[in-house]
Amino acid sequence: MQFKAKKSLGQNFLIDKNILKKIANIGNISKEDKVLEVGPGTGNLTEYLIKANPKTTIVIEKDSKLVKILEKKFKKKIKIINNDVLKLPESFYEDQFLVYGNLPYNISTQIFAYWCLSEKIKFKKLILMFQKEVADRIIANVNTKNYSRITILANWKFNIKKIFDIAPECFLPRPKIKSTLLEFTPRNDIIKINNPKNLEKITKIFFSQRRKMIKKNFIKLFKNYDSLSKTINIKLTDRPQNISIEKFLKLVIEFENNLK
Repeated sequence: MQFKAKKSLGQNFLIDKNILKKIANIGNISKEDKVLEVGPGTGNLTEYLIKANPKTTIVIEKDSKLVKILEKKFKKKIKIINNDVLKLPESFYEDQFLVYGNLPYNISTQIFAYWCLSEKIKFKKLILMFQKEVADRIIANVNTKNYSRITILANWKFNIKKIFDIAPECFLPRPKIKSTLLEFTPRNDIIKINNPKNLEKITKIFFSQRRKMIKKNFIKLFKNYDSLSKTINIKLTDRPQNISIEKFLKLVIEFENNLK
């Protein structure tokens, strides 16, 4: 069946068999694993995931035409969910999946942020592909131009490892930019905050003016701004990219304490 990729859904299908095999192997899939693939496309990676013989293989595909291709190709070897991944309830993730995903480029950060900010969603591991520029922001260091909100959300929840970059010619249709594969393992030492939405709120406030000094927003948010800045060792002349993940989390805890 012929299929034309839809730009509106950010569809770029990985076709390089060597890369597909390497990606499948990274998860060290066992017979106990419940594998979840987000955005399987025409099932190029799905084939290799099935070969690894997990307990179950579930795929989430929004495009109904692709669902028909997957049904014909794999029959009952996989369970297909024809839905938008952002519309699935948190309860769907109760099985702590080993997740693979070539996330649609246009909403990749939205999907990933949703997973990071949910208190109920747990994973065994995530092996995800992003546009290189998005991946660079996820793994950025403090005091660099790529350091951003998604850096903080991701590293709060996961230990992250860059696997490799993938060239445009490995895809069909060929994107204009490189892609990067990242591996996310849930952290055991996660810093507890009462409501992850507060982390989203604080980072959004600061990074909405990332080129400006934090002083104005800091004073708005915290009545005890002077003593707090000294306690956490933050200069009011800092920019958001100068504040470490640990310090942002301390600010969230302080913000939550002030709400009580």
